[in-house]
Order: sequence, then structure tokens, then C-alpha cells
Amino acid sequence: MARRGVHLLVLWLGFAALGGCAGHGVVAERPVNEANEPYLLDSGDKLRVTVFGQTDLSGDFAIDGGGNIAIPLIPPVAARGLTTNELQAAIAASLGKTLLRNPNVSVQVMEFRPFFILGEVQKAGQYPYVNGMTVQSAVAIAGGFSYRADQSTVHITRKRGDKLVEMDVDTDAPVRPGDTILVEERYF
Repeated sequence: MARRGVHLLVLWLGFAALGGCAGHGVVAERPVNEANEPYLLDSGDKLRVTVFGQTDLSGDFAIDGGGNIAIPLIPPVAARGLTTNELQAAIAASLGKTLLRNPNVSVQVMEFRPFFILGEVQKAGQYPYVNGMTVQSAVAIAGGFSYRADQSTVHITRKRGDKLVEMDVDTDAPVRPGDTILVEERYF
């Protein structure tokens, strides 16, 4: 009887640990069509913010590691996870509270955060993101596949909200800013 109780306790602790991991962390899933999804801002993106009629408040700004953008004369504005339209509204609201009446704000992404490529490529590392990039073009930027590379599928790790999603994709799959691409070794 005591042995069965110990087994049940170990089983319960294992399920409790797995349940705790379910809220955050890595989730394996199949790739989804993200072509129609709006682009969400994150750390490393460089933006051009234009406050019409206010050249002192306009300029190029980067989203910091905390996910905020610092614009002169207002507190930092949270940008992580927002679209450019949502950030425009947040900046306009902040400016409208203290400095301007009915501010007109425009936000454009000037430079996307980089992507990373690891594994069986000639030059693994961090590279600037280019709109419309696929895994194949990312591999080309990294100098091409090594002779040991598995060229049929690659592994992409992508951040979605507060979760990391891992996907096995073909080389014609799209790459998003901030993705980590892993080209694995083939087995003969």
C-alpha cells in the first residue's frame, strides 16, 4: 500500500511539473500561415516616429531590451507586442495627456530586428532581416549549406507572445524577424 502511495505521489508531482510548464516556454507545433498576421514590434526594431508639426519630438528610435521606446518629454512607452498602429495610438495618448492637443503621430519600421541562423551553414550568426525572406534566402545569406547539412527541413524557433514556438519547416517557408533557424546535420 505504501509503495502504491509513493508511485501515485511521484506520478502526481510529474503531472504538476508538466502543468507548470504549460503556461510559458517552448511549444512544438506545425507552421501556420502568418502572411496575413500583422507585424508585432519587439526589442531590436528601429522605428521612425513622426509627430506632425513637432520636429523636436520626431526622430528615429529603437525599442530597448525592456520592450519600450523612449521619446523626449514623455515617459517610456511600451511597444513590445504592439502593431505600428497600436503604438501610434499609445504615443498619441501619452503626448495628449501632457504636451499636445490632438497629436497626429506616425510610426514606421525602419529596420527589423535581426534573425539568427545556426548549425550546418557556412557562416552561422546574426544577420539583418529582409522583407519576404525565406529559409532558403536566409541560408544563402549565411554562405549556403555545409556539406553535412540536412537540406530537406530546418528547425525554426519563433517567439509568439510570451511563448517560444518550435517548427520543422521546408526551405521555402517564410522567416520572420527575430527567428532562430537551425540547420541540422543529415544522417547518411
